[in-house]
Amino acid sequence: MDQSDYLSHDATGLAALVRKGEIAPHELTAAARARHDAVNPALNAVIEFYDDAETLPDGTGPFGAVPFLRKDIGATEAGRLQECGSRLLRGNRSDHDGHFITRARSAGLKIVGRSAVPEFAFSGFTETLLHGITRNPWAPDRTAGGSSGGAASAVAAGIVPIAHASDGGGSIRIPAACCGLVGLNPSRGRVSGGPDGQDALFGLARAFVLCRTVRDMALALDVFSGPEAGDPFLIPPPARPFLAELAQPAPRLRIGIARSAWGAIALDPEVLATLDATAATLSALGHGIEEIASPVDPEDIATGVMGAFNLGLATLPALARKLGRPLDDSTLEPVTLRLLEQTLAMTPADIMQVFETLRRVRLEIATRTAGYDVLLTPTLPVTAPEHGLFATTRPDLTAAGYGQGDTSLFTYLGPFNVTGQPSVSLPLGQSAAGMPIGIQIVGPFAGEALLLRLARDLEQAMPWAARRPPLATA
Repeated sequence: MDQSDYLSHDATGLAALVRKGEIAPHELTAAARARHDAVNPALNAVIEFYDDAETLPDGTGPFGAVPFLRKDIGATEAGRLQECGSRLLRGNRSDHDGHFITRARSAGLKIVGRSAVPEFAFSGFTETLLHGITRNPWAPDRTAGGSSGGAASAVAAGIVPIAHASDGGGSIRIPAACCGLVGLNPSRGRVSGGPDGQDALFGLARAFVLCRTVRDMALALDVFSGPEAGDPFLIPPPARPFLAELAQPAPRLRIGIARSAWGAIALDPEVLATLDATAATLSALGHGIEEIASPVDPEDIATGVMGAFNLGLATLPALARKLGRPLDDSTLEPVTLRLLEQTLAMTPADIMQVFETLRRVRLEIATRTAGYDVLLTPTLPVTAPEHGLFATTRPDLTAAGYGQGDTSLFTYLGPFNVTGQPSVSLPLGQSAAGMPIGIQIVGPFAGEALLLRLARDLEQAMPWAARRPPLATA
């Protein structure tokens, strides 16, 4: 299989070629390796392509033999490194498979390596002292986003057609917008984080994938959805397979559109133009569009989402003792150290304030958006920023300065981690400079089926398949 053929298919299409006998499974692994060797030195998206990838078993299933990357945090893979982007965990290996990895293998996905993450997945900018900066294949001087930035850069550049990702405050949707991909953050409870992370970040975080097409997103939902023992959240099961939803019409909907800034950064005119074009397309399809104000105070998102992230650092002292390593600038990045100090200084009242803020945000959003079937927002107020803006590697960035990222760049995203609603970023526009523009659709809780139907309609009406970054050409 030559590079042009490999790049022209999504994951569903590659698996179909294998099933029909038109290509051999090992050809996909070889194509992924060749693509990695050609473009990864310029991107630093994949921090490890497994030396034994070509000898791993070729699985069968709906994604049979399709190359797949594991994000270097969250779902564990037995015997493989998982360093979470941190020097504190340098050389750490997992001793068991997470449920996500088990399901990936059962579906035939072939895990060929690890994708880059910021330290402990804290930042929307994937750059670490351990592995360096991950670059955007659309423009190497721009961020690929985070925390699933390595996965996004690799999929956009064609190393793999689909990759593991996760989202606690935008970490699937940010890189999807930056790199021109489809990025769904499923409903809370739709995909198990077990056996280690069923309640990751107190219910804010969910695992899923980054991909290029709506049908890959639908098939991945069928593969990864479903409860496992110990899961704390109950969610209604789908009425039919998610892939079958792509054959169902979308009902007429009342859509609330966010045309104003929800944070400190004003909407870029090109982002607003793409949002308006999306709204016009949906209106032409028969949906009603009404403008809405922000349903939440961005400062509450900073308090709740960033507060929950900070509390996640409280386990680091015990982890460091177990590893026999210090917690200082030899193991942690400058901003992570400052955030850890902030966390360890929190009083019980401070901690309770985080959870009270999250409760209030859930109530306010539910109350203020109750009249709408779905919401339409920008994913980010701007196209992919330059590297370093809110990176944890910066020695000059205070904890408060770092927190401004959540109250400026990511305020359309974190609210729906809090509510548990599904939300998807679609690559519906492109700037004059050639950068992708992502638009977010937010559905009701357990409403992935509705999002799939809308995403399918938009993929047909505003197609993005022909838009690929310079590094995604053969």
